[in-house]
Amino acid sequence: MNIGFLKESRKGEKRVSITPSIVKLFKDKGFDVLVEKDAGNGSNFKNSKYEKSGAKIVDQAAIFEHSDIVAKINPFEELEINQLKEGQTTVSLLFHLSQPETISALAKQKVSAYSLDAMPRISRAQDMDILSSQNNLAGYKAVILGAYEMAKIFPLMMTAAGTITPSRVLIYGVGVAGLQAIATAKRLGAIVEATDIRQDTKEQTESLGAKFISVDNSGEKEEGGYAKEASDDYKKRQKEAVDKSLFEADLVITTAFVPGKKAPILISKEQVDQMKEGAVIVDLAAGQGGNCELSKLNKIIKKNGVKIIGTTNSPESVSNNASELFGKNIFNFVKHLSNGSNQLAWDLEEEITKATLIVHNGIIKH
Repeated sequence: MNIGFLKESRKGEKRVSITPSIVKLFKDKGFDVLVEKDAGNGSNFKNSKYEKSGAKIVDQAAIFEHSDIVAKINPFEELEINQLKEGQTTVSLLFHLSQPETISALAKQKVSAYSLDAMPRISRAQDMDILSSQNNLAGYKAVILGAYEMAKIFPLMMTAAGTITPSRVLIYGVGVAGLQAIATAKRLGAIVEATDIRQDTKEQTESLGAKFISVDNSGEKEEGGYAKEASDDYKKRQKEAVDKSLFEADLVITTAFVPGKKAPILISKEQVDQMKEGAVIVDLAAGQGGNCELSKLNKIIKKNGVKIIGTTNSPESVSNNASELFGKNIFNFVKHLSNGSNQLAWDLEEEITKATLIVHNGIIKH
């Protein structure tokens, strides 16, 4: 079976869905690997490294012509979908809940399409969980970005000229990105607080040395390990509980997402007006509308002395590490789908397959 990996076409994307070390893993399982020419340049993987690992470097047309499975990171774009052949299988992020046009277009090509972002939050799928592996890096980078934009240092420092007090960091959302942000900020010496609608994250927060701001979540639910959109009543109670910490924070990092929906507003214009001058907000949800009401994707907005950095949870700035993790996730996923052989098993009732197979032979399943 041939598996082909495309060069990412999204503007600013530096990652690649396979690395030379992962090529060797696929070869050991009996797959023939095709990699689009220059696909790894943005992550410092040269064509020669792929060839040395056993891959064939080809142009894009050859990927679509000769691959049984076509893989990439970002959702397939129109020009790519049009080149797919009936019976082929695609593996990528699809964000199917919010991109129905893409799903319909894939169905028209009569292909089978797996969506990596639909991976269920179960223990068996942990080594295939793209969102976790990438968000882990995003949480780290959010702290580094915030530290760069701040006019203060993080740790307590005692000098002959006087004592520098530690910075205060507040993190909304204690998922994978939030936990890594907590750990990174603590290592840099900050005083860290965090809040989340899921009360079971309190223990995880405190295990990293941060204070958890508890908000009564009676009546709130989560689905498949993901937080659902909070009620208006919860948002009001959260605001009341968190405001004191927000107004004292030097750095605020927001990480709250709701699959298939606009990101919830956690910080209003009025709250920004009451934050201390020089504070920085890093909004990782800007790609879905933002957790801060003033956020703009890929822009830094200044309001009353507060910097609001709208970014995404895509860790392109550490593309070498991100590509390595993404490629391993894909390998583990394909290995699971093929039951260790080099042919897909198509067990449609198996939990992971059932959750991630969005289109099967042209029929939309989700």
